[in-house]
Amino acid sequence: MKKRVLITGATGFVGYHLIKAALANELEVYISVRSSSNVAHLKDFNINYVHLDFELIYQLRNHIDEKKYDYIIHAAATTKAKNREEYFRINATYTRNLALAATESKHKIKKMVFVSSLAARGPLKDDADLSYPVTLYGNSKALAETYLSKMTDLPLIVFRPTAVYGPREKDILILIKSINSGLELYVGKQQQKLSFVYVTDLAEIIIESLHSKIVHRTYNVSDGMVYDKFSLANYASKALHKKPFTLSLPLSAVKALAWSMEKSYSLFNKVPALNMDKIKDLSASNWACDIENLKEDFGFEPKYQLENGLNETIAWYKENKWL
Repeated sequence: MKKRVLITGATGFVGYHLIKAALANELEVYISVRSSSNVAHLKDFNINYVHLDFELIYQLRNHIDEKKYDYIIHAAATTKAKNREEYFRINATYTRNLALAATESKHKIKKMVFVSSLAARGPLKDDADLSYPVTLYGNSKALAETYLSKMTDLPLIVFRPTAVYGPREKDILILIKSINSGLELYVGKQQQKLSFVYVTDLAEIIIESLHSKIVHRTYNVSDGMVYDKFSLANYASKALHKKPFTLSLPLSAVKALAWSMEKSYSLFNKVPALNMDKIKDLSASNWACDIENLKEDFGFEPKYQLENGLNETIAWYKENKWL
């Protein structure tokens, strides 16, 4: 009999690739969706759809008892929210509720994986090993991790991916479209250390971890390299055969633009892609991370670094008319 996995956030970019990796590992896949969820891109997958209310622990508990999941991968989150309360409710409280339901259910799962974010650690300062989240998103993910750390009977692994890219990703696509049109934009003139992880490398290590006996560990996830602020644009320009014009925008001007966009979007109850939280991410000086514990515990060897990962991503964008 196939092992059964529940994946939350499966309609999103990372979730799509988690489904592919889970099916490739012959798991029976259930995904949580809302009535408003767009699932057209999942039509070719042999998966099951469930509707969960993350506000209600008892309903989640009953659902786990009914479906008898072997594994839960909690990847649902919001990266754009109208305020602190919304970030913390969706990213922290809902995570806690699902975990509590798993610990309280009569049926005991074998593993829960929480897909957190390097934002929960925050950018490094002075090359120290510890730092602090600088965004509301990062703080909400850090709070979720704190909640989970107190559930000692939960068979948990936490993954903190850095910037994830690959086919179907839309944020880096904005940058690539700009380069393709001949313009290479930067925020400020400060030096930066950046890290990235290709989405299939991330999805595969998450699925692999389900079958391990390892619990109560937290892992940063990147391709193991550290890049400067120009690397992504240089590799993308090479793949696109472009020589874009380079423009560095003053940080103060970009902050003013983000602030004004937030105010105008709020009139329509929306959040722009460029917002004050995002500026803190984009302007941080050091997003490097250490993945030695991931290599030691799982033998993790990323198949992609930024250059070949971008080549494959851009080829997919072109093939699927996204670019």
